[in-house]
Amino acid sequence: MKENNSPSFGICLFIVISLLVIMGASLGFLGIPVHIAMSISMAVAIAALLYSGVKWDFIISSIEDGGKMAITTVLILFIIGMVMGSWMASGTVPAIIYWGLKLINPKIFLVTACLVCCVVSISTGSSWSTGGTIGVALIAVGEGLGINPAITAGAIVSGAYFGDKMSPLSDTTNLSPAIAEGDLFDHIKSMLYTTTPSLIIALILYGIIGAKYSSDTLDVSSINTTLEVIKQTFNLNFLVWIPPILVIILAIKKVPALISLLFSAIIAALIAVFVQGETISSITTIMDTGFASNVGIASVDKLLSRGGLQNMAYTVTLTLIVMPYGAILEKTQVLSVLLEKFKVLTKSVGSLVTSTVLTAIGLNIVTSSQYMSLVLTGRMYLQAYKDKDMLPQTLSRTLEDSATMTSPLVPWNLCALFFAGALGVPTISYLPYAFLNWISPLVAIIFAWLGLFQWKTGAIYSNKTYRPIDAKEGIADN
Repeated sequence: MKENNSPSFGICLFIVISLLVIMGASLGFLGIPVHIAMSISMAVAIAALLYSGVKWDFIISSIEDGGKMAITTVLILFIIGMVMGSWMASGTVPAIIYWGLKLINPKIFLVTACLVCCVVSISTGSSWSTGGTIGVALIAVGEGLGINPAITAGAIVSGAYFGDKMSPLSDTTNLSPAIAEGDLFDHIKSMLYTTTPSLIIALILYGIIGAKYSSDTLDVSSINTTLEVIKQTFNLNFLVWIPPILVIILAIKKVPALISLLFSAIIAALIAVFVQGETISSITTIMDTGFASNVGIASVDKLLSRGGLQNMAYTVTLTLIVMPYGAILEKTQVLSVLLEKFKVLTKSVGSLVTSTVLTAIGLNIVTSSQYMSLVLTGRMYLQAYKDKDMLPQTLSRTLEDSATMTSPLVPWNLCALFFAGALGVPTISYLPYAFLNWISPLVAIIFAWLGLFQWKTGAIYSNKTYRPIDAKEGIADN
């Protein structure tokens, strides 16, 4: 019986392949609920580890560690549900919907939604805060304009992750250079070289898609009805804008997301009571089960009925399965055994960056956690980047281009679970439209093989003396 010894490579490979097969089959054609499919995958992994000689007590300890890591995430998810309900009842989301429908041209709505989320997420440093607040309102605005929610969700996710990647307030933006042993602001500067062209391409695509929506294709009468109902149902004075402003201010002050979101929910609840006429009993019920519109117009009721702590249960329960599963694979060294095999794929700069990107994406799929993906990938390739005399920001940037950006594209990853739950759009539906998130890793790989922006010690960059790798050197062995 083993506790500290690693399982064999064959056992580790079997565990990962079984996960991919089970999850792929369940999502593709068997129709097995994702909770059950993930539970089956965990059972298969545990059985394989027990067969290989890993002690049951050690597996249980790993599960407990995963549960501890999940607690903060679960609390944030529940609070987001409360925020969504209280923001709706306070008139905050209805006000955003009202002015969005009045002022935003449908042709540029997707571009606007992406850019707004970029600004908010840079200000807050949190893709989750952006998606769970402004994102929810933008989904509703898009629905009012007759735009497919999946496309709107893709634009929201793209914008939210631009800021999550570029903001010095973001946890992943700070974690990545720490793993790569680099400087935070050198890291942010280096990301501009891959993220900026990726964002430009994404905005162009949103502009092309949005061009088919015009005033001529809109149901103007439906929009006017929605505007009239919102105006009659809610008091849209300046007080309703306090909750989102509070979130941004607290984020800039580096107040933890859990605290800032909770305060925002409480302030919104008070506004709902003193401005919108809710009672203490009704607003607490709304925060628990969600805001339910009953104006009698189906389209408006669907648009305004959102939020609630209880409505986050689907996402929370899946989180409580995937986090222990990822912890099992990490603690029993399944991931270490597999990752060791990838170290041979680092002969050139192009192959090194490609291997880094693919490893990070693979770990997002297997561990369901962008943090595990960042840390494990960074630890694995750090020495390889040092051996090639490459600057730390080349590794930290690549970690963000891959691990951070693809985390909301894996249906059972925590980030994807959050956005699917908050926006009410399945990951598989918005995935094709989250352009920035899948363009960014492609740009990272292409630039690496072309030898673009891959710095070695010795050209002028960030007021230091470094030598850039030329195109030939970027492809050849170093």
